[in-house]
Amino acid sequence: MTDERLLINRLQKEETRYKAFSELVSQYSEKLYWVVRHIVGTHEDADDVVQEAFIKAWNKIEEFRGDSKISTWLHRIAVNEALDHIRRERKHIEQDVDISIVRGTFADKYFDGDETERLLREAVDTLPEAQRAVFSLKYFDDKPYKEISQILRTSEGGLKANYHYAVEKIKKYFELKEII
Repeated sequence: MTDERLLINRLQKEETRYKAFSELVSQYSEKLYWVVRHIVGTHEDADDVVQEAFIKAWNKIEEFRGDSKISTWLHRIAVNEALDHIRRERKHIEQDVDISIVRGTFADKYFDGDETERLLREAVDTLPEAQRAVFSLKYFDDKPYKEISQILRTSEGGLKANYHYAVEKIKKYFELKEII
């Protein structure tokens, strides 16, 4: 029996799981750190992502079937966590940009809120049905994606994509009207 197979057996037994997992963390933490660091860019983010990856691995260790090497399984978890981290960061950056545009607009003494609202409504009306529904529920009603998913009976990923496309189309509409 290989060392990896022995480790997997120890991970799957409750009485040896904790010690075996500690060995797993010692063996793979630096390797995973560098993989994640290249994806997320900063030391602090890489540390956080690797920690999250190991937490996820600990919570899912009983589900590991051994179809792949344990290192492959850990890398998949770590890379997925890194990509999720980037998506969350991108979302925060986009929200900050959107908020700064709105604040800048309201700070302008020549700003006409009624006109901007009318143009926003026009822009929303140009959206395809699915994008219009998602945008309206998210932007105007401030509903979380999970709730929108239940309302529209579609996946959260699809909703997020539709919302992103809707925002991009609305920005282009405003650019055509020379508002932004």
